[in-house]
Amino acid sequence: MEMDDLADLSATALLDAFRAKTVSPVEATKAALERIARLDDAVNAFCLVDEELALAEARKSEDRWQSGSPIGVLDGVPTSIKDLLLTRGWPTLRGSRLTDADQAWDEDAPSVARLREAGAVLIGKTTSPEFGWKGVTDNPLTGNTGNAWNETKTSGGSSGGSASAVALGMGALSVGTDGGGSVRIPAAFSGIVGLKPTYGAIPIYPTSPFGTLSHAGPMTRTVEDAALMMDVLTEFDSRDWSAMKPPSQSFTSGLHDSIAGLRIAYSRDLGYAAVDPDVAASVDAAVHVLASLGAIVEEVDPGFDDPREAYHVLWFAGAGKVIESYDRARWNELDPALLEVATIGRGTSAMDYLAANQVRADLGLKMGAFHEKYDLLATPTLPIGAFDVGQEVPTGSGMTRWTEWTPFTYPFNLTQQPAISVPCGLTADGLPIGLQLVGPRHSDALVLRAAAAYENAVPFGRPPLISSSR
Repeated sequence: MEMDDLADLSATALLDAFRAKTVSPVEATKAALERIARLDDAVNAFCLVDEELALAEARKSEDRWQSGSPIGVLDGVPTSIKDLLLTRGWPTLRGSRLTDADQAWDEDAPSVARLREAGAVLIGKTTSPEFGWKGVTDNPLTGNTGNAWNETKTSGGSSGGSASAVALGMGALSVGTDGGGSVRIPAAFSGIVGLKPTYGAIPIYPTSPFGTLSHAGPMTRTVEDAALMMDVLTEFDSRDWSAMKPPSQSFTSGLHDSIAGLRIAYSRDLGYAAVDPDVAASVDAAVHVLASLGAIVEEVDPGFDDPREAYHVLWFAGAGKVIESYDRARWNELDPALLEVATIGRGTSAMDYLAANQVRADLGLKMGAFHEKYDLLATPTLPIGAFDVGQEVPTGSGMTRWTEWTPFTYPFNLTQQPAISVPCGLTADGLPIGLQLVGPRHSDALVLRAAAAYENAVPFGRPPLISSSR
């Protein structure tokens, strides 16, 4: 197999090849690094690449495979880390000029620690908007991150660097964070799989300033790889006081079982969102595929009003908390829009915050009752395709904040439900469209199974940038 082709293999395929000794971790890592060298100038997915360390770890993994003693289920797989997650030996700058790079970086976040323990080869850190505050990826420190399918368009955010990296074969796996759609938004825009699991399934440390809105999640090219990552990332870590007990069964077990008989509610717009025709047509077709696989699909809205204002109260207050530990004299170096929402958040009263939490509780109650009747809810992941890079909202849309074009993602951060985005088509401009599947809390394995069934029925292509750059 040509080295460049190795970069397109899934983690599952790479592991099979390592096991058969037809491919080595060193070869896989070199292929990922070659893709970075060839393509990252176009999209700016990485803010740090450690080629020397990656190859050294890959050689150790190769020795383990040669001796028949891999240390974990991801041994040798090239993997990237979003730059919001602490990573031992590398600075975690969070896309901000305010973060001091000259300090001890001697601790891994739980997800990073679990990946190391599983043998993953860490190749670098991926870009994020400043402190992960918005649904596109640009920041004052490292600039704009472009889309893997068209570098002049946004990759989405806040895990936009991870999405572009995975889509372009710059490592088979990445781990992102999602506080309002930040795994699913860039997954949908980039034609990859992104899972926001049930809150607490993947431990988080340090505690996010955005509180219990914030989740960590796998970003992959296949659903099977996402399930494999979940087996690793859900291991317990005592540093997260809200972490759940790990599941007793692998997420890959039963992944390819039939979805016949599953009760799926399909909502085109949640009752309030405006959806582009290209997106609506692709998601309609995807839902028909689920029905053809035996699912019982009913068109129905879950019946809640747009909770955006309540979400803003909680999210903006979190942004206010983010900046308070930094020197006020340097706040003018922040992304101006971040400073704007953080200033609003710093003025939030306790009563307003509690009122927003009540909206959240009421929404969770409603969705809990909804899932008594329906196993899953299907929606578009996003109502639009990717727009021009470097913009928080589409030019000429009349919108102000990123939440105005992400009506399908942030509600399920409020409710802490598992939600996955899988690619389901292309816009007329050739940009990816995502199908979102949402389940009740703790139904992560079911969400993955339904996504795998769709993916197996309708395989998705790869970005043209890969071929055109050869």
